[in-house]
Order: sequence, then C-alpha cells, then structure tokens
Amino acid sequence: MKQFNYNRILLVCILIGLMASLTIVWQRHNVEESNTKVELVMEYEDVVELAQLEGVPLDGLMQQVRSAGITSLAVYETTLEKLNKSGKITALSGAQILNQYHAGMLNDPMWRGFVESSRIQAEDVYVVGHDRQVFAEVKEDLMLRLSPERVAVFDKEGQILSVKANYEKVIKWNLGLPTDEMHYVVNQGFYVVARPTNYTKVQADDVKSVFGRLAGIDKVSALMFVGDEALGYPDLLPLTLEQVKAKKLTLILIEHPLQLQFFKQEGLVPMAVNNDYQAARMYVIPKDEQPKLKSEEAIQRWVVTDQERNIRMNLLRKYDKPEPGKNLVETNIDYITGVKTGLVEKGFTIGQAGTFKPYFPNPFLLALISLGAVAAGVLFLTLVRPFNTYYQYGLLIILSIALMLPILKGSGNVVRQAVALASAILFPVLAMTWQIDRWKNMVSPKKGALMGIMIHGIGGIIVTVLLSMIGGMYVAGMLGDVRFFLEMEIFRGVKLTFIAPILLITAVYLARYDLFSTKNSDTKGIWQQVVKMLDYPIYIKTLLVFAFVALGAWVFVGRSGHTAGVPVPDIEIKMRSFLERIMYARPREKEFMIGHPAFFLAVMAVYRQWPRVIHYALIVVATIGQGSLVETFAHLRTPVFMSFVRGLDGMVVGIVFGVLAVIGVQVLTYLSFVLGRRPTEHE
Repeated sequence: MKQFNYNRILLVCILIGLMASLTIVWQRHNVEESNTKVELVMEYEDVVELAQLEGVPLDGLMQQVRSAGITSLAVYETTLEKLNKSGKITALSGAQILNQYHAGMLNDPMWRGFVESSRIQAEDVYVVGHDRQVFAEVKEDLMLRLSPERVAVFDKEGQILSVKANYEKVIKWNLGLPTDEMHYVVNQGFYVVARPTNYTKVQADDVKSVFGRLAGIDKVSALMFVGDEALGYPDLLPLTLEQVKAKKLTLILIEHPLQLQFFKQEGLVPMAVNNDYQAARMYVIPKDEQPKLKSEEAIQRWVVTDQERNIRMNLLRKYDKPEPGKNLVETNIDYITGVKTGLVEKGFTIGQAGTFKPYFPNPFLLALISLGAVAAGVLFLTLVRPFNTYYQYGLLIILSIALMLPILKGSGNVVRQAVALASAILFPVLAMTWQIDRWKNMVSPKKGALMGIMIHGIGGIIVTVLLSMIGGMYVAGMLGDVRFFLEMEIFRGVKLTFIAPILLITAVYLARYDLFSTKNSDTKGIWQQVVKMLDYPIYIKTLLVFAFVALGAWVFVGRSGHTAGVPVPDIEIKMRSFLERIMYARPREKEFMIGHPAFFLAVMAVYRQWPRVIHYALIVVATIGQGSLVETFAHLRTPVFMSFVRGLDGMVVGIVFGVLAVIGVQVLTYLSFVLGRRPTEHE
C-alpha cells in the first residue's frame, strides 16, 4: 500500500507564500477601502426630455434631480438635428429650399432672391444661425470636420453658411461640445461629464478645439469618450493626455454589458496608464433591460454593482413609464433617491468618482508567493506518485528560480498570471486530497451515527475551506494591483480552473483507491484503472449516465466566466436577489448548493461504506465547490474583503444545505427500508 507523506519543507514554503500574500492582501484592502466615492450621472438630454414629457419647468426639475442625488450630467456633442429641434439653428438642404420656392411657399424676399439669382444649389446644405455663440461653434466645428473650402459664409451678416455635404449625413454629425449646455449644467449646480468624439484624420487643432470649449467650464469631472476611439487616436494621444492632466480629469472606462472589462476604445487604456491610473469604471443598465426591471430591482442592481465590481460612476437612464400611483417625474426622482440611499447605507459617499491609488505589490513579496506556488505543485506531484526528497528539492529550486527572476526584474506579468492560475487549480485539490487521506486512515464503525456524520462534515468543511482559501489569497496577492482593479488586465484561465481540479483530484483518488474494489489494500495503478474503465461494457444505463454527466458539464462550464451561453432561470435570479439583500456577499450556488452538500455526503459515504464510484463522484463534486471558492478571488475587480466574506457565507449556508442533504438521504434510506419490507409482512 502506497504511503503519501506531506513534506514539511514544502509546507513551510507554502506558509511563507501565504504570509507574503496576506501582506499584499492587507495593503490591497486598504487601497480598496480608501476608494468609496460614487458619482451619480444622468444624461442632460434625458432630463430635458423628461421636463418636456411632463410639461414642467426645466430649472425646477434640475433642482429636484440634484436634490435626489445626481451629481453630474453627461453632455454629448451637439448635432444640426438637435439644434434644429431646439430652434437654435435651422439647417436645410438646397433641394428643400428650391421645392418651397417652386411650390410658392417661400415667402422671404431674401431667400427668394437667392433662388432667383441661382445661388441656391440643390446638393448643398444651408445653416442659419439664431444664436451667435451657437452659430460660431457650429461654424468652427464644420470647418474642422470638413475643411474651410467646403464651408462658406453665404450672407452679408455672416449668419448663414453654405456647406458642401450630404444633408442626411451632415445633420447627424457630432459638432463639438455645446458650451451653452455645459454652462447651464454648471449653473444648476452639477458637474459636467464631457462626452467628445474623435475626428477623422484628427489634427492638433481638433483636439485643442475640444479642450478650448472645456476651458471656460469650471466643474468638469470626467471625460467619457463616444465611439471606438479616444480623442486624438492614433497620433495625438499625448496632446489629449496633456490637456487631461492640465484639467485634472478622470478618464472613464465603460463596462461591457457582459461585465467583462469594458468597451474597447482605441488609445484609452494607454492614456489612462499615463494619467497615473486616474480612471474610473462606469456602468449603465442596458436600454433593452431597464424597462424590464422594477425600480427597486434596478436600485439593488446598482448597490451590488458598486460593491462587487469597483464601479465608481453610475450612469442612470430615466424610466419612460410611470409606476402605479406616480407620475413620470415622481417615478424617476424616487428611483434616483433610492439609488443614493442604498449606496450611502452600504458605506459609499456621493460625489466625483473615486479613483485608485497607482498600487503595485512589492516584487519580493510576489517572488515569495511564487515559491509557495511551486512548493504546492511539487507537493501535489508527491501526493500522486511519491518520489525522492532530493528530487523534490531540486525541482523546487529550479522552478522557483525560473519564476522568481522575471518577477524580481519587474517584467513577470506572464509569470504572475501563470502562478495565479496554478494556485487557483492546485489548492482546492490539495485541500480535498488532505481530506481524502484523512478519511482513508479513519477508523469508523460500519454504520456511523447520523450526528457523528454531521459533526465530522462540519469540522471537515471548515478546515477544507480554510485550506482552499490559501489559494484564494495567493491569487488575490499575485494579481493585486491597480490594473486588475480597473480590469485593464484580467485573470486568464477561468474555464481551466473549473476543469483542471476535476482531472487532478481524479488522479489523486485513483492513486489511493481502486474504483472497482472495496479493499483499501487493493490499489491498482492510475493507468490500469483508466484502461479498465475504457474496457467497461457499454449498457443503455451507462449511456444515460454519460448523457446526464455531459449535460451537467455543459451547464457547469457554460455558466462559468462571462459568456452568455447558458441562460439563468428566473427562479435562480430571484434567489440571487434575495441572498444579495440579506447577506453582505451573495454566496455562489456551486458552493452552497452543490459542492459543500456533496462534501457532507462524501463523509456519509465513508461512514456507510458506499460503493467507491459513488464516493469518487461525491469527491469530484465537492472539489468543484472548493474550486469555485478559490475562483471567486480571481475576480480582481471585486474587493478582496468581499471575496473573503463570500467564501465564508458560502461555507455557512453550505453547512446548512449539507446537514439537510445528510438528513434527506437518511430519511430516504429509512423509507426505502420500510417500503422494502412491506410485501414480506403481508405474505
């Protein structure tokens, strides 16, 4: 019978890595705790439209919105179409003017004279100003976006432009940030979140024009680009950055709807890095999703989002349908107030979006974590197939040096990712391996008492969770820097962290047990057992079992990560919402509903000496729960304290579900026994 020993030197190295990771985790926690200010933003146009829909004065509504909690209004670049609707500009195609003339509807003598003197060209666009400042800005931006040759002053007073452009296209073009709107926003007591777009073949004058308009605005909190490019991309990003620093603006990263990183805007990340990471993550509930949410559900969404994903700018869209017993203004004001109240109750403050300090862990501490991860890998190998201690130390030294040198040189990003991935895979397996060896050496009665099973399960799951959390601390420390907080970088290999532990724990189990024997001493090699399984006859029931396993694997893998492959049932969404409301951090279903109850049943399988195949299956499912626990820490945008509490919450709820699972199996066993005896009693 093989003897598996836990090398103490390797355990000491793991402990050293844990101390280093806890040091980084504490530093990281302090950085995260110092960034708790959330900026509540609405679009300026949304507030204007809401006032128009309800027929209320805009000034009064602005003050209601501000009192409810909105700190900033997002101002987009204007267009000829918007200016047409607001009456600040009139833009007409030459064809429209000619049609009015020929239909006898053009009564203005000046315009009739233009037509009769053949100055109106059907293919041109004519822009008439009614506000001198607005007209001057439109003229400036049309010349920048087209060229001075395509934009000409048409009349003696200088308030009409003729533009050589396609009318249907040009009226939708962005024409710069409107200073009149921004001044109005500031005068109403809000900050401005400026939303400029990049120019085609951008020139230095284009960039200077944008910041020239911002120069006269005192309260500009952030810059949130529109489109696929940052202003100045590709060659003038340094000029944009210079202006951003001079204005002390925060750059906004717009989170992707799949909640993985953010919308790709070329040039934004390098600019944010060179802006000393003065950047904030922004979230907005998708347009097609918000109408489906009741306001209280949306409020809960915002609270959880800001807590769990380091979101520091909330862009709230207005509700277009009033709630029962309220008008549209009351519906939206109550919604905003609810978001603010919910965030304040969770310890956030409302103001300009908070940013993270440019934190990076000490390379020496990272090197020690790498040493611990290598020791964990070598320990795992010895627990599958024991080998000479000198080989163990040689492997430890060689691999540690190979990993530590790049980190100490400051260029070990790939190594850090590899160490984090290995830690996320190895430690759940090592934790379960320790339990397997404990169970294997345990002397228990043939029919264990139910209370003993539950006590053993509770103690075992607590120890196993704490051992698995070592891996979580390794991941949280190894990748705990500002780039991961902002999701400029992400943990790589999420799918692998779900699959690899299953394969490794299978190797551990087969190294200790023969699946096809009930004797502990009768242990065949791993390969021999694999061959025997491959030679196993295929029955219909075998195919059904494999189909069930395949379905479970599809759901298991498809639900991991940030893909939209496997839908989440409504009942599960409601359960998640309930847990979010009653707990600090909602535990993961894979832990408290699947993995941890399976752990309790694995204890029961040992006590009741169930078939090895069942015991193995329960071990695999329990390992899934431990892997999920560690993978929680791979979500680096989530504050590390919340990930830690989530794991503990999952353990506590999992203990409840585990005890219920044991009781449920006991009841079923008793009923099966009673029902099985009835025919005999009546014969």
